[in-house]
Amino acid sequence: MNNAKNSHHVHLAILLGLGLALTGCASTQKTDPRDPWEGWNRNVQGFNDKLDDYFMKPVAKGYQWITPSFVDRGVTNFFSNIDDINVVLNDLLQAKFGQSGSDTGRLLLNSTLGIGGFVDVASMLDIPKHNEDMDQTLGSWGLPSGPYVVVPFIGPSTPRGLLGAAGDTAANPINWISPAAIPYGAGAIKTIDMRADLLSATKIADEASVDRYEFIRNAYFQQRNYQVYDGNPPLPEEMEQELDLELDGGSSK
Repeated sequence: MNNAKNSHHVHLAILLGLGLALTGCASTQKTDPRDPWEGWNRNVQGFNDKLDDYFMKPVAKGYQWITPSFVDRGVTNFFSNIDDINVVLNDLLQAKFGQSGSDTGRLLLNSTLGIGGFVDVASMLDIPKHNEDMDQTLGSWGLPSGPYVVVPFIGPSTPRGLLGAAGDTAANPINWISPAAIPYGAGAIKTIDMRADLLSATKIADEASVDRYEFIRNAYFQQRNYQVYDGNPPLPEEMEQELDLELDGGSSK
């Protein structure tokens, strides 16, 4: 019985993921309870999309064109290594002590042998990269995400996500460096580098959905739930009920 139920969970989870990815192909007019501010959010996303089209995307393409691939990779590695400081902190806050040891080793290796993080030596040694942040930590403590909100210049988030982002910003050692031009400059480079790395993903989102807004919103919640629950998010209540009814019907035959 348990094996059958687990199997159905897996198949339903896969179908859920596909359904979210193809939201635009089966869009409905129902109001999403996670998104009570949809009118505001759509307007802000429209603003952010225009800013991206006319400024961020051209800058990212220019950065990608003039930057040698090994330098681009090195910049990405450097900021990933800085982020690992926050990963270790959130490992500890989530009581993931084994993972914190692995991530601490990764941080020390890349900061020393990896020349300040520009070379990802840890991955060469098969030490995995984990992604933990304060939003995930707050979620693991049981704090609900709250309603979906699109923030000007930033993008998709929730009240919990914004609170988590504030904590992550405070934990980033670069942001404590003086003068202020250094953290601002580093933040600008990181943003451009990240945007350049996402150029292909943006194209997929544009081409895969009829309603780009719904696609992004559903993808945001799917990714956040996946990360908070370490790859095993609970199924929506409606799907759980359908699963139980199906299993009960099958077991009674």
